[in-house]
Amino acid sequence: MSKYVKIALAGEGGQGVQSVAAIITEAAYDDGYEALYIPNFGVEQRGGVSVAYVQISDTAIGSPKFKTADIVIALSDRAVRRTTRYVGPQTVFVYDDNIRNIENDLPQNAAKVLPIPALKIAKQELHPRVFNIVIMGAVIAATRVVDLDKAKAAIEKKLGYKFEQYPELREMNFKALERGFELVQDKL
Repeated sequence: MSKYVKIALAGEGGQGVQSVAAIITEAAYDDGYEALYIPNFGVEQRGGVSVAYVQISDTAIGSPKFKTADIVIALSDRAVRRTTRYVGPQTVFVYDDNIRNIENDLPQNAAKVLPIPALKIAKQELHPRVFNIVIMGAVIAATRVVDLDKAKAAIEKKLGYKFEQYPELREMNFKALERGFELVQDKL
């Protein structure tokens, strides 16, 4: 059976959306998959919605664009509104349950709409700076594009220089990845 996963990740600048997309893409590529990542930034110079489009497949990827994602992750109210266009009847739509006043903006046509407490977990159990890694764990659980060990290796590859200086960050990032994975693994 072939594997082909289309992911749209969106959030405000500084939430780490692009970093997560790059790490997932690299983990999949290192695992032998075709992997494509395209960043997209709003027209604003600062403070705009940042969207990352990721495609991972075990065959050649035919186009850099897609209309409907298998999973959409939205990390802000504006990201929710901006990404609903990528939702179809097979799409899993994940958003942080800390986002307020979006009830009328959530997609009605998704296979599943899943709120997760990623920001709360990052703040209360770990550190707000690993919020994006919690999200990364959720993406991996929802898509199974790579296993957790491959994801950890990709994180190590990307952030290893920081881990050498602050070894405690390695454990925190790996814990964030696992917590994000746990948030979604039994909900699909």
